Amino acid sequence: MDGQLIAFTGVAAGMVAMPGADFAVVVRHALDSRRAGVAAAVGVAGGLLVHTALAVAGLAAVLVAVPALFGAVQLLGGIYLLYLGIGALVAAVRRRGTADEAPAAAPADGPAARPGTVGRSLRQGFLTNALNPKAPVLFLSLLPQFVPAGEPALPRTLLLATMVVAMALVWFPAVALLVDHLGTWLRRPRVTRALEAVTGALLTTLGGILLAEVVLA
Repeated sequence: MDGQLIAFTGVAAGMVAMPGADFAVVVRHALDSRRAGVAAAVGVAGGLLVHTALAVAGLAAVLVAVPALFGAVQLLGGIYLLYLGIGALVAAVRRRGTADEAPAAAPADGPAARPGTVGRSLRQGFLTNALNPKAPVLFLSLLPQFVPAGEPALPRTLLLATMVVAMALVWFPAVALLVDHLGTWLRRPRVTRALEAVTGALLTTLGGILLAEVVLA
């Protein structure tokens, strides 16, 4: 493995593991069930695949070059994060009256349990990442830096993009499984309420920042 590939591995791993809206969404769904958390994690990786594919194809450059298009994506992303954040805050308020003596029962993970949860989790994970307007700029600026001079750009950027998505497919399901492993404690009503409030506040803040950038642009 060459030096640039090693350096990219470190940078990409830090970028994938950095807590953000995608991390918050995976944790929130993992509190529902293991399958819901893993589905949200796979959705996040799918959204990441969209951005890396756009960067490889050069379409991200078009998005960055056309302010109106970039602003539209930013507006949609901000609205969607606000929607998720407000939903989490409402859920936290609704849990207020729940008794704190016993942890909330975790939903069964059998094939017939909560049939709509997995699809909803997958969709929310995907959209949270796919509608992130910062990602095209990030990948467009990041990937070319790790293409050695004189080497064909397409095979190299495809390799780098595959590495990023593979890391996401390891990291986010691992987060979901860890949350599920700690489920007995995390599903105590008071803890669940606190996590809902924190993730709701984070998502609402991120959505508000995106919308403010659109307004002030």
